[in-house]
Amino acid sequence: MRHVYVQAIPDFETIRYEEGDDGVAVVTLNRPEVHNAFNSLMQRELHSLWRALRRHDPVRCVVLTGAGDKAFCTGIDRMEQMGGRQDDTTDPDVVGSGSTPFMFNDPGDNLGPKSSDLWKPVIAAVNGMACGGAFYMLGEVEFIIAAEHATFFDPHVTYGMCAAFEPIHMAGITPFPEIMRLSLMGNHERMSAARAHQIGMVSEVVPADRLLPRAREVAAVIASQPRLAVEGTVRALWSTRSMPQREAVRQAYAYVAMGTSQESIAEGQKLFESGTRVEWKLR
Repeated sequence: MRHVYVQAIPDFETIRYEEGDDGVAVVTLNRPEVHNAFNSLMQRELHSLWRALRRHDPVRCVVLTGAGDKAFCTGIDRMEQMGGRQDDTTDPDVVGSGSTPFMFNDPGDNLGPKSSDLWKPVIAAVNGMACGGAFYMLGEVEFIIAAEHATFFDPHVTYGMCAAFEPIHMAGITPFPEIMRLSLMGNHERMSAARAHQIGMVSEVVPADRLLPRAREVAAVIASQPRLAVEGTVRALWSTRSMPQREAVRQAYAYVAMGTSQESIAEGQKLFESGTRVEWKLR
């Protein structure tokens, strides 16, 4: 019998954590007064949460969203980064750099689930503006569901900064000309949810009041399936996405071996033999 791990999830100041009995957890970036921009405390708290969820078996799928309806996340809290808003929660080790650019601390080392070595599926529910540093997170989720009013942009070049880490995270899910245009236009143009869906960056667009229910609905379906097979699929696709096709296919043998067990096959076979029809939906 496989051991079940249950990890205590701590309380947080900058994020809300809600766990259902259907295997789904909802993580909400909770700084709406600054459009859910992340400060050093949020960076640390997100990293701690992603790491804790690795050993918390009751959760099989995660929904990531932002508080309020104006913004998912508008990137790093520049007031803190530039020294204008600092307190005893500010950690210089996760913001900015030292005296030379060679000691730069990339926030993406803390914010993204994959950078934190979490291989449970994470679905983003984008509920407004998503820009700049938000791409650290959006570039590491399995897919994005967006509200109709959601927008995407990157302000770096407008403020005299090179756009690099953030759009590179998104380059894997966005056609090159589109991520280049988004990066070069800065604050002068925003990509609509409809356009993001048209190019495949967003998998689904829904009315604002349907965003979280729809994301939870999809997450619950994923969470209902054999855990090992789901996590093996996530790891296989992420680990081989930058490989040439033939090399990636060869790696698939290893992931099939690790991501399949007699227990998970028996679970699937039981469903098959029961004759129960899966009520599928056309998207």
